[in-house]
Amino acid sequence: MSTKTPEEPSRKRPKDVTIFCDGSSLGNGQVSTRAAAVALLGYQGVWRAVGSYLGRATNQQAEVAAAALGLEALLEPCRVHLFTDSRYVVETMSGRFRRKTNHDWWARLDKAVMRHDVRWEWTRGHDGHVIQEAADRAARRIAAQGVVDEDVLRDAVDRVGNWDPLEIAIEIEGSRD
Repeated sequence: MSTKTPEEPSRKRPKDVTIFCDGSSLGNGQVSTRAAAVALLGYQGVWRAVGSYLGRATNQQAEVAAAALGLEALLEPCRVHLFTDSRYVVETMSGRFRRKTNHDWWARLDKAVMRHDVRWEWTRGHDGHVIQEAADRAARRIAAQGVVDEDVLRDAVDRVGNWDPLEIAIEIEGSRD
């Protein structure tokens, strides 16, 4: 009598996704503060944008929210290369900064990270990088308007075009050498 062992189900390799995110707080720290967060998600040359109006959040809170927003938009566990111009986010998520404030915002990001394998990378803001600039512009426009406008998100994706996320990561790493 022959006994066959059931084959182990094939494990699907997680998708490699690139996220560029940015938060904006116009009038940071003032009564009239208007904040927003935007994330641009790239997979195999296809990009989509998600955004959120945050009201009176600070710039640091908006940066944390932008990273969480991008990760929350992923429908399945992924390997993520997340770029942000916020050293605050990168250093905190890498364990080099202590969390002294904004605990509710960090809790949201911690929850969003749990399903994914995330590589955190800082990129210089306002340095002409097409995708980072598109995220920045969209976040500032949403903050100014006080509402998420689908045209603003569509414009951000149009500005990115069909840049391949993997090529972008290589380009950014090469520019640091």
